[in-house]
Amino acid sequence: MKERGRIKKATSKHRRLPIVAIDGPAGSGKSTVAKLTARRLKFQYLDTGAMYRSATLISMETGISPDEPERLAQEIQTHSFQFDFRTDTYRVELDGRDITEAIRSPELTQLIGPVCEIPQVRQFMGELQRQLGEGGGVVLEGRDIGTVIFPDAEVKIFLTASAEVRARRRWLEQKAKGMELDFQKVFEDLIQRDQRDMNRDNAPLKPAADAIIIDTGGMSIEEVVEQVITIVKSKKEVN
Repeated sequence: MKERGRIKKATSKHRRLPIVAIDGPAGSGKSTVAKLTARRLKFQYLDTGAMYRSATLISMETGISPDEPERLAQEIQTHSFQFDFRTDTYRVELDGRDITEAIRSPELTQLIGPVCEIPQVRQFMGELQRQLGEGGGVVLEGRDIGTVIFPDAEVKIFLTASAEVRARRRWLEQKAKGMELDFQKVFEDLIQRDQRDMNRDNAPLKPAADAIIIDTGGMSIEEVVEQVITIVKSKKEVN
């Protein structure tokens, strides 16, 4: 299923399927877990991080720095975003152009933090996320889904792991793509990202008060997915 920009609100009179909010720091496994959970449950999957990465790409390509927050936020709102939930690879288009690979570059990753911290950008992206997910039957992953975007989500999961475990996952992931990066540099960058995410004034990274916290450090991806699915299926609306 493809969704483009803003969508109409759900009008069904039937009780909708749950919204599953999966939050956590970088490298906690939330993207993989969310994608596999959505596939197993036949839910939609929304990678909110890809949305902020798309905004960062706009900053890079237009030359509008996060130091000009209002100008950048206005520019971002002039563009069209499209997300493809159907394929194994989460496809993202900007104004009809496939940017799936472009938004995953190490260079962009270094710049995403300041863009994410702009209140106007977060407000715009948050509204779009709510419109895409409000119908239910969706798995969203990010850093503030259960606390800000969908505080009333039926299922709230917070995935975590030690910084070393998460950095090693990132390093191995990048190495598999042919990127020869220094592990210590990956580790230091992750620590810096954690600090920015947890200490920002707007929507800091933290588990929702009623979130179920899962430490993925000693678990396989399949074990984490099974645990999340068990939690989701405990809701009587899910078969």
